[in-house]
Amino acid sequence: MVNRMRATRAHRDNRRSHHALDAIRLTTDTTTGSLHQRHRADMATGMYRGRKIVVVKETRPTVVEKGAKV
Repeated sequence: MVNRMRATRAHRDNRRSHHALDAIRLTTDTTTGSLHQRHRADMATGMYRGRKIVVVKETRPTVVEKGAKV
Protein backbone atom coordinates (compact mmCIF):
# COMPACT_ATOMS: atom_id res chain seq x y z
CA MET A 1 0.00 0.00 0.00
CA VAL A 2 1.01 3.58 -0.55
CA ASN A 3 1.73 5.75 2.46
CA ARG A 4 -0.18 9.00 2.02
CA MET A 5 1.58 12.22 2.81
CA ARG A 6 0.21 14.12 5.75
CA ALA A 7 -1.62 17.39 5.25
CA THR A 8 0.30 19.56 7.67
CA ARG A 9 -0.73 22.94 9.00
CA ALA A 10 1.54 24.62 6.47
CA HIS A 11 -0.12 22.88 3.51
CA ARG A 12 -3.59 23.65 4.85
CA ASP A 13 -2.75 27.31 5.47
CA ASN A 14 -1.12 27.73 2.06
CA ARG A 15 -4.31 26.46 0.45
CA ARG A 16 -6.42 28.84 2.53
CA SER A 17 -4.27 31.86 1.75
CA HIS A 18 -6.54 32.65 -1.22
CA HIS A 19 -9.75 32.62 0.85
CA ALA A 20 -9.45 36.17 2.20
CA LEU A 21 -12.16 38.66 1.24
CA ASP A 22 -11.19 41.89 -0.50
CA ALA A 23 -12.43 45.28 0.61
CA ILE A 24 -15.37 46.72 -1.32
CA ARG A 25 -14.15 49.15 -3.97
CA LEU A 26 -16.16 52.35 -4.15
CA THR A 27 -16.31 54.94 -6.89
CA THR A 28 -17.28 58.59 -6.53
CA ASP A 29 -20.03 59.80 -8.84
CA THR A 30 -18.76 62.69 -10.97
CA THR A 31 -22.02 64.66 -10.94
CA THR A 32 -23.28 64.21 -7.36
CA GLY A 33 -20.16 63.09 -5.52
CA SER A 34 -21.93 60.16 -3.87
CA LEU A 35 -20.18 56.82 -3.38
CA HIS A 36 -21.35 53.62 -5.07
CA GLN A 37 -19.95 50.21 -5.97
CA ARG A 38 -18.26 49.86 -9.34
CA HIS A 39 -20.35 48.57 -12.25
CA ARG A 40 -23.57 49.07 -10.28
CA ALA A 41 -26.22 51.75 -10.36
CA ASP A 42 -25.92 54.63 -7.91
CA MET A 43 -28.97 54.12 -5.72
CA ALA A 44 -28.92 57.73 -4.52
CA THR A 45 -29.55 59.05 -8.05
CA GLY A 46 -30.64 55.99 -10.03
CA MET A 47 -27.98 56.66 -12.67
CA TYR A 48 -25.64 54.17 -14.34
CA ARG A 49 -23.12 55.19 -17.01
CA GLY A 50 -24.86 58.53 -17.57
CA ARG A 51 -28.36 57.09 -17.96
CA LYS A 52 -31.25 57.04 -15.49
CA ILE A 53 -32.22 53.39 -15.05
CA VAL A 54 -33.81 53.27 -11.59
CA VAL A 55 -36.65 55.42 -10.26
CA VAL A 56 -35.59 56.52 -6.79
CA LYS A 57 -38.33 57.21 -4.28
CA GLU A 58 -37.89 60.00 -1.77
CA THR A 59 -37.11 58.71 1.69
CA ARG A 60 -39.04 59.90 4.67
CA PRO A 61 -37.21 60.88 7.82
CA THR A 62 -36.91 57.90 10.14
CA VAL A 63 -37.01 59.93 13.36
CA VAL A 64 -40.14 61.96 13.95
CA GLU A 65 -39.95 64.57 16.65
CA LYS A 66 -42.56 64.57 19.34
CA GLY A 67 -45.55 66.71 18.42
CA ALA A 68 -44.59 67.03 14.74
CA LYS A 69 -47.30 66.43 12.14
CA VAL A 70 -46.60 63.66 9.67
